[in-house]
Amino acid sequence: MRAQDVIIVGGGIIGGAIALSLAQSKLRVAILERQLPGREASWAAAGMLSPAPDSPGAIPLVPFGRASLGLYPQFIAEVEELSGRRTGFRNHGAIELLFSADAERALSTLIALHHGLGLPTEPLPLDEARRLEPAIGREARAAALFAYESSVEPRALTAAVLAAAQAAGAELFPATPATRLLTEGRRATGVATNAETFAAGNVVLAAGAFSAALEGVAPPVAVRPIRGQMVALSSTEARFAHVVRSEHGYIVPRDDATPQRLVVGSTLEDAGFEKRVTPAGLEQILSAAQELAPSLGGAEIVETWSGLRPDTPDHLPILGPGEIAGLTFATGHYRNGILLAPITARLVREWILDRHVSMDWELFNPLRFAERNRDARAERSGSAAQKTGSAPRSR
Repeated sequence: MRAQDVIIVGGGIIGGAIALSLAQSKLRVAILERQLPGREASWAAAGMLSPAPDSPGAIPLVPFGRASLGLYPQFIAEVEELSGRRTGFRNHGAIELLFSADAERALSTLIALHHGLGLPTEPLPLDEARRLEPAIGREARAAALFAYESSVEPRALTAAVLAAAQAAGAELFPATPATRLLTEGRRATGVATNAETFAAGNVVLAAGAFSAALEGVAPPVAVRPIRGQMVALSSTEARFAHVVRSEHGYIVPRDDATPQRLVVGSTLEDAGFEKRVTPAGLEQILSAAQELAPSLGGAEIVETWSGLRPDTPDHLPILGPGEIAGLTFATGHYRNGILLAPITARLVREWILDRHVSMDWELFNPLRFAERNRDARAERSGSAAQKTGSAPRSR
């Protein structure tokens, strides 16, 4: 049996960032990864560092996104220094294009919402947008500038974070799937794998879409996979400095080389754990990319792939302690795992070391889905009792 202070189940960007933060605090940390580290959602991501909400349901996440984006410069500096690797960090901002007939009204609403959320998004005249990015399409009717946003190369970042964690003293165990949480009473004591057991007083569940596979966890992990397909283009004619996006898709420049590598995406598909690229998915992605920049129709497709985002019923992370002492959840980041890695690592470290956190994370309470299920069952029971003229049984 191997003894550690903390065992982290999951070797992606979230698990790696937590391991780095804890190892820097002089704790003995082991990362258990079911396959090659960093090869799931982190490897498949686009790498946009955007705290702006992409739907009304994402608005509660904005303060955490802003806080995490603020941590990124220091996070990148530490990771690159410890690992000796580059991460593809770019702080050139983003431009959003609006194509609808009521684009000006939609832009005004977007700006007002963002300013209310503390995001300094500004309207961008179309002639200025085209000066900044000559390749954007002529069909755009309005534009917004997100000068505060950044991007990163997720594959390079995740590899660098894991290397930095190891340099700080964490141990990495690839191809070591955790199968069962070990407990005594209602306290975590470690993790079992197919080959051996790992003992620790603290276990962090950061296995993304695969988090529910760990037996013995309470409450049950309400995470499901949502497939996202992606395409990489090599373009000589259309070149970009900024991330460019619309409600239909996005273009993320990876470098400033000629030809330039551009990542475009993505789809949102409830396809279970099936990772594949489909004609329909590619058509959707490439159509959105060409709406943003018509000259991309002549670009070369150099890579296609898909990944599994860890989604939850309310599309918000599952973060913090649950019913078992010593077990901390850090999963369900859905489309924001890359962005939220630094703040997640900070909060988990604070909880494990001090049992308090610097931001209120009650919104992400792992117990919230179990509580809602109990409330729903009680409501259904009460409704049934009213219909039959009897009172619901108490327990």
